[in-house]
Amino acid sequence: MKLDPATIVLMSTLMTGAMCVVMFSAQRSFPQSVQGLREWVTGMLGLILASGLFALRGRVVPELLLPVANSVLLCGVGMLLIGTQRFYGVRPSWRLFHLVWLLGLLVMLCWLYLRPDFAMRVALFSFLMLALHAAQFLVIARHGERHISTVFFGLLALVQTLSMLHRGLSALQEGGAGSDILHGGPHHSLYLAILAFMTLLLPVGFMAVATRRLQTILEQHSNHDPLTAVLNRRGFAQFHARVSARLRRAEQSLAVLSIDLDFFKAINDRHGHAVGDLVLVDVAGVIRSVLRDSDAVARFGGEEFVVLLPDTQLARAELVAQRLQDTLRQPRPDAALPRYTLSIGIACQAGGGETLDSLLLRSDKALYRAKQLGRDRVEVAEKAPASLQQQHHICLH
Repeated sequence: MKLDPATIVLMSTLMTGAMCVVMFSAQRSFPQSVQGLREWVTGMLGLILASGLFALRGRVVPELLLPVANSVLLCGVGMLLIGTQRFYGVRPSWRLFHLVWLLGLLVMLCWLYLRPDFAMRVALFSFLMLALHAAQFLVIARHGERHISTVFFGLLALVQTLSMLHRGLSALQEGGAGSDILHGGPHHSLYLAILAFMTLLLPVGFMAVATRRLQTILEQHSNHDPLTAVLNRRGFAQFHARVSARLRRAEQSLAVLSIDLDFFKAINDRHGHAVGDLVLVDVAGVIRSVLRDSDAVARFGGEEFVVLLPDTQLARAELVAQRLQDTLRQPRPDAALPRYTLSIGIACQAGGGETLDSLLLRSDKALYRAKQLGRDRVEVAEKAPASLQQQHHICLH
C-alpha cells in the first residue's frame, strides 16, 4: 500500500508535535544545567508551523506562502542547531542561523519571482539545510562523550546531512524532478521516508543524550558533597572499591589520610557559619592542590576529610601530609579567611584482606592521637592486626 505524500507529511507533523510535548515536559523537569531543551522545543514548534503553512498550498498564493514557509522551516532547523550547541556548551552560531534563513528568503524571492527556476530553488534550499545539519553533526562529533547515545544522535545528524546533500545534487542533475516532496518523482519515496523517520528520531536522539546527561548529574550529586564538591562517603566507598580491586591484582600499596580541621567550632562561633562554610571549601581546594589526578578526597561530614592515595607507601603519604600543612603555613591569597590548621592521621593498607572500615578506623585513631598531642601535626597509625597481614606487606614503615 502506497501512502499519499500529504498523509506522510501529516504523520511527521503529528510525531513532531508529540515529541515537542515530551521535550517541553523534560525542559520543565530537568535541572538548569541541562541546556538546549528550550531551543529544541522552539525549533520543533517552528517545524510544526512550517508544515502547517505548507499545508495551505492551493489556498494561499504560492508567491506569498512559499518564502514564509521555507524561512520558518530554516529557522526551526536552525534552532535545533542552537539547542545542540547550548547542550554541549558551545557558543551558539547565531550568525550562521540568521545568515541561513536570510539566504533562504533571498533564494525563494530570486528563483520564485525574478528568475523562476524550481530546480535551482530546491538545490540551494537543500544546501542551506545541509549547512545547518552539518554544523550540528560537527558539534556532536567534537564535543559528545563516548557513549552509545551520542553515537546514535551523531549518526542521525549525519544521515540528515547526507540526505540534504543527495537532494540538492539530485535537483541540479535532474532539473528538480523528484525534489518536490508533495508531487512525487523518482526519489520522493526516499525523501518522505527520511522526513518521517528523522522527524521522530532526531528528537529521540537528543533526548537520549539529554537523559544521559541527567543521569550523570544525578550520580554526581549522589556521590559528591554539595558544599565542597568533593566526594561524600558513598562516592568514597565506590572509589575505594574500584581502586582496591585493581591494586590488589597488581600487588600495589594504598594509603589513607584522615584530616580534621582544628578548632572549627571556634571559627564558626567567632566568624559565623557562612565563613565556616568558606573555610571548608578552602580546605577542600587546598587538599586537592597537593594530590594527583589518581588520588581522591572526600568530606565525611562536619570538618572531617579523608584522602585516598592509590599506589602509595608510607613515605609518600607522609610527604603529601607535610606538603598540605606547609601550604597552610604560607601566606594565603584570601586574607578574608581566618587562619586554620589541620591534624592528620595516616594509615597504610596492611594487605588485600583489610576492609575499608578497618583502614579508616586505624587512620582515625592516628588522627585522634594527633589531636591529643597538640593538633597541627601528623601521626601514623599502628600496623593492622596480624590476621590482616599477607605474605607481601603493602605498606613499609
